[in-house]
Amino acid sequence: MPFHNPYLPRVSRRSLLTAAGPPLLGLSASPWADLQRVAAQQRRAGEKPARSCVLFFLFGGPSQIDLWDMKPTAPVEIRGDFQPIATSVPGIHVCEHLPQLAQRMDKICLLRSMTHNMNVHGPACSEVFSGREYFGAPTTDQANEQDWPSTSSMVMRYGESRGGFPASVVLPWYLQFPGQARRIAGQTGARMGERHNAMLVQGDDEAARFHVDGLQLRQTIPRERIRHRGRLLDQFLIQAGSNGWAGKPIGGWRRHRDRAQTLVERRAGQLLNIERETTQTRERYGSTMVGQSLLMARRLVEADIPLVTVNWVDETKIDGINTCWDTHQENFPKLKNLLCPMFDQSFSAFIEDLDQRGLLETTLVVALGEFGRTPHMGQFSQSSNTLKTGRDHWPSAFTALLAGGGVRGGQIYGATNAHAAFVADKPVSPADLVATILDHLGIDHRQQYVDELQGLRHALSPGRPLRDLG
Repeated sequence: MPFHNPYLPRVSRRSLLTAAGPPLLGLSASPWADLQRVAAQQRRAGEKPARSCVLFFLFGGPSQIDLWDMKPTAPVEIRGDFQPIATSVPGIHVCEHLPQLAQRMDKICLLRSMTHNMNVHGPACSEVFSGREYFGAPTTDQANEQDWPSTSSMVMRYGESRGGFPASVVLPWYLQFPGQARRIAGQTGARMGERHNAMLVQGDDEAARFHVDGLQLRQTIPRERIRHRGRLLDQFLIQAGSNGWAGKPIGGWRRHRDRAQTLVERRAGQLLNIERETTQTRERYGSTMVGQSLLMARRLVEADIPLVTVNWVDETKIDGINTCWDTHQENFPKLKNLLCPMFDQSFSAFIEDLDQRGLLETTLVVALGEFGRTPHMGQFSQSSNTLKTGRDHWPSAFTALLAGGGVRGGQIYGATNAHAAFVADKPVSPADLVATILDHLGIDHRQQYVDELQGLRHALSPGRPLRDLG
């Protein structure tokens, strides 16, 4: 659905930014020689590579039992239509419609023991994004001021901003149901403050482009003119005083202005120009918004962005009934013909690309939805839209795919019972997953912020980092 919401072994990306400066985003002349020089500088300096995380959010809730936690000996009304296939790791099997993923299982950990109690989309998204139980009754899918802050906002505030770029980016859209005024819950700064929202890099699947409004300089406006405007604004800000302009804190104005100007000076528009990638690379990821978004995520990781959140979007109309991975009806045809091919091509390309470029070691990749699907076909758990051909929402047990960032590939972490209905070993909560992401990025999940809604202090996450994944 069209929407407009509304190279070499691993080198330090920080060193790369320093050495290349503005030409970085174009890497003209001799990029291979430049990268070799930067790598040598890094080895001499002993600089540690920067860490990143890519959160690939499979909105709608993929079916654990049909994809990566299959139960082939269960009754047909549970196991469904699909058959498991062997992977590159003996003893690990996945769905027959994920052959490319199967070939790269040595790089991937199947964390089969995700669990929580919320079976409504918006509140469940909030729990997974924030790592906290939803604050109230699940009566709306939409974000509001009582929401807990998203992981992307936590990283935006407490993550390391490198090379002038923001610490947290979301693409290609913020999740939002048609007809609703606000984005789905859990995607904002909320109690922590909306000023900590991640930067949105918008995707346009008609033009196959990504952009951030205002970052493309017009030829008629030279850079010196932009700098002059900045100096003029500084004068106004000084005259306004610390609480000038209708009470808006002057620090907020200056922060947003400085960030925007830095992005322009660093030629962020070139970074977001995905046409700089070769045709072969773009085709490897797939000519879908999902595939191109993961390719853009790789570019952002190379540019040292700590956290990149990629939200899934279908190539078909989002109808609120079978939204993305939300397969209430015709579960098997949609998985086989649309969802699995798109995921299999794009995700396997992403893992392979990160690995070949030496980025996987320091980039934690996490792919999951807000919950799983019911073990029984046609089983009612929340939505009356569920037919005998579909599976309803199921938060009690679902799977997250992890790769890189020190996570040992080729392993299964946790387990479910015989019908993939409940966790039988090593339960992992959204809080634990968020704490793990923050821990990987060097952010203390126990550090506290002041709740702007009630003035209370809260730790970023009440969970425990999973330190036995290596």
